[in-house]
Amino acid sequence: LGYAASKHGIVGLMRALSNALAPHSIRVNTVHPTAVNTMMAVNPAMTAFLEHYPDGGPHLQNPMPVDLLEPEDISAAIAYLVSDAAKYVTGVTFPVDAGFCNKL
Repeated sequence: LGYAASKHGIVGLMRALSNALAPHSIRVNTVHPTAVNTMMAVNPAMTAFLEHYPDGGPHLQNPMPVDLLEPEDISAAIAYLVSDAAKYVTGVTFPVDAGFCNKL
């Protein structure tokens, strides 16, 4: 419950800040990745969980054929958001999740 509440709190803060800072041409966005090949997703606890609940696998899989994103995938999305190509992108939640949230 706390994790979901904190996620929604961050999105609300981002939206408020994007409106407050827009007159100063400051953009504020959030990036929402799926599981990334880091210790947060690849660790003994997660391995044990998946071994104990093998049927949970399909519910945790991305619709696109990728198990884990690489940190560079997230970096590329952030590089876009801070580039001139995104100079009018503000107040958005930017999913980088291989379609994971689309299936919910």
